[in-house]
Amino acid sequence: MKQATFSLPDDASEYLANYIINKIKDFSPTPSKPFVLGLPTGSSPEGIYSRLIKAYKNGRISFKNVVTFNMDEYLGLTPQNPQSYHYFMYDKFFNHIDIPKENINILNGLTEDVKKECADYEAKIKSYGKIHLFLGGLGPEGHLAFNEAGSTRSSKTREVELVESTIKANSRFFDNDLSKVPKSALSVGISTILDNSEEIAIIVLGSAKKFALEKTLYGKKNDPRFPSSYLQDHSNVLIVCDNAAAGLQSKL
Repeated sequence: MKQATFSLPDDASEYLANYIINKIKDFSPTPSKPFVLGLPTGSSPEGIYSRLIKAYKNGRISFKNVVTFNMDEYLGLTPQNPQSYHYFMYDKFFNHIDIPKENINILNGLTEDVKKECADYEAKIKSYGKIHLFLGGLGPEGHLAFNEAGSTRSSKTREVELVESTIKANSRFFDNDLSKVPKSALSVGISTILDNSEEIAIIVLGSAKKFALEKTLYGKKNDPRFPSSYLQDHSNVLIVCDNAAAGLQSKL
């Protein structure tokens, strides 16, 4: 794994936004040969999205020939619900760039057939051959997307029951009311990420992610207790973090 560490989270976000821009431009995507990008939600990638929007508005980059696949979505929330990941992605990113709506792929949290929705999502990813770059983040306990502790290396897109720590962590978005947090979600699997991605870039910010980053970089390989340890099983991973996540003291 490659690692780039920055004193400030803004610098880490700036670096990774430029990294994505350069990857897309170097690829020179066309309608018949789009650049395929995997995307996460959460607070960590927000700085990246805001910089990608700025770059688009400044004419540095176009997303017309980019296809995106999001990692996960809560079950039971409508796309119009401000806490749904569908809403988050449009609010924080898609509404502000020139990506065609038909190029955006997000799991349907209102599906009446979970197994079919997940199987179709896997099939659509495979129909593009590869995800050229999968951007991700880490949960405080080392989960990737909604792949909680115990997720297997072979796991694919599926319904997952959220563990108590995840529900508690996400309750801050639901008026700190645990009862309002959905108890299950749809999520890409470990295999979906590792076996379909040419490259994986992970943004890790803040001291709350220090434990997860240590397990990712230095923990036992393929340890199901810490799903991010599966990243060691991929040949092309870039970790971009700030000093707080790396356990380093920033120099003022």
